Amino acid sequence: MNEYTIAVVDDDANIRHLVEAYLNKENYRTVGLGTAEEAWELWISSPPDLWVLDIMLPGMDGYELCRRIRSDAEVPIIMISAKDDEVDKILGLELGGDDYLVKPFSPRELVARVKRQLRRWYRLHAANETVAPAAAPASVEAGSLQVYPEERRAFWRGAELELTFKEYTLLQVLAEHPNRAYTREQLLTLVWGDDYFGSDRAVDHLIKRLRKKAEQLPIESVWGHGYRLRTEGGIHP
Repeated sequence: MNEYTIAVVDDDANIRHLVEAYLNKENYRTVGLGTAEEAWELWISSPPDLWVLDIMLPGMDGYELCRRIRSDAEVPIIMISAKDDEVDKILGLELGGDDYLVKPFSPRELVARVKRQLRRWYRLHAANETVAPAAAPASVEAGSLQVYPEERRAFWRGAELELTFKEYTLLQVLAEHPNRAYTREQLLTLVWGDDYFGSDRAVDHLIKRLRKKAEQLPIESVWGHGYRLRTEGGIHP
């Protein structure tokens, strides 16, 4: 049996059972749930390795569940919905979804996306865990921002920031090279991995989340290019 557990959240039992059947054929463990409230209880008691999350759910919807999960961790989330409007996709990504699939969809395509997300995500974590401690400085300072790579902690104006994995990774990249302008494509590769196939809008959404968590953090948009962390103080390992 595969070591990964996947939660499938959909109030349509037929879709839920079909998705689980295809995932089980690939030897994934699955947990099927019909409401976001049940899913949230699972997250608290026994969090899965990946979520397949329907947006339109009774009671709490998938958007709110995604937001809650993402506030705690960066576990992969694939959102599914009958809504194919661009605004719905953007909202799903902005709240932290890693991928978005429109109903009706091919179960085989969903399985392929599950495999890709798990490979990308857990390879990224494994690479981070195998970096020798001596390879990173004890701390990085960029103006009023302090980043501690070994502890994966960041402080803005003396206050510790509550960051998810990708939020921290992006902030560390920018802090290590202040005033350097990165393209969205460069940031996608550095934060998501070189096999990420989603929209570069994911970078915009992650920047937006960082700006909300650290008011007046000087991450500037570089028109037609990408982003940079603006600071006059430079970097002091």
